[in-house]
Amino acid sequence: MTATSSEVVAEAQRSHRSVQVSNTEPYHWPCEGDFNSRTTALVLVDMQRDFCCEGGYLDHQGYDISATRAIIPKLRSLLTAFRKAGYQVYHTREGHRADLASLSKREKWRSRNNPSGIGIGDEGPLGRLLIRGENGHDTIAEFYPIEGEPVIDKPGKGAFTYTDFDLLLRNRGIKNLVFGGVTTDVCVSTIMREANDRGYDCLILEDGCAAAEKSVHDATIQGVKMEGGVFGAVGFVEDVKNAVA
Repeated sequence: MTATSSEVVAEAQRSHRSVQVSNTEPYHWPCEGDFNSRTTALVLVDMQRDFCCEGGYLDHQGYDISATRAIIPKLRSLLTAFRKAGYQVYHTREGHRADLASLSKREKWRSRNNPSGIGIGDEGPLGRLLIRGENGHDTIAEFYPIEGEPVIDKPGKGAFTYTDFDLLLRNRGIKNLVFGGVTTDVCVSTIMREANDRGYDCLILEDGCAAAEKSVHDATIQGVKMEGGVFGAVGFVEDVKNAVA
């Protein structure tokens, strides 16, 4: 169906509008007031089976995955809102080559330093843990990427190191990044800090991220707010949804 002239105008107005998300700390985000589909993207961090399902990597580390499961409904509703409004969405996945050539000796040892003694590359119910192509490495069904949503496969915590993520963002003119996913203190925090150093204005979702333990989630959120927003700002899913609508 061909869009009417009024629909085209309305869409153009939405994509060029300048707004900020309400109820963000420690500043109104984004600082330039340019929250729109041309400048802003949603980054869903590592919503993978290895972090969100029984038998995955996080489960083998000895942690309760209920926290990573708890954010799924709310974060899914945000993804739906971004898609409906025509915003760009990016997905990240942590994982290594099958031959483990991308895995350092220290990281291999560290990942097995847990009560189970099982770590990256070892067999589990979902396949080899954090290995690309295995069942556990894949994104959970609730967040499975659709056409036009790039997947950033990263060999570590960050998404800008050894990837083309920065190139993809700059080619689209993206300046503002909204972060949700797991885990708050590790991959989400690392990617946010990388983005901040590259000049992006970042917003982390306090109720759209989760960590293995609530204490480290809370500490990470508090750390973002320090020094006037040293790594960006902190917000909530419902407020971002209202800004997108």
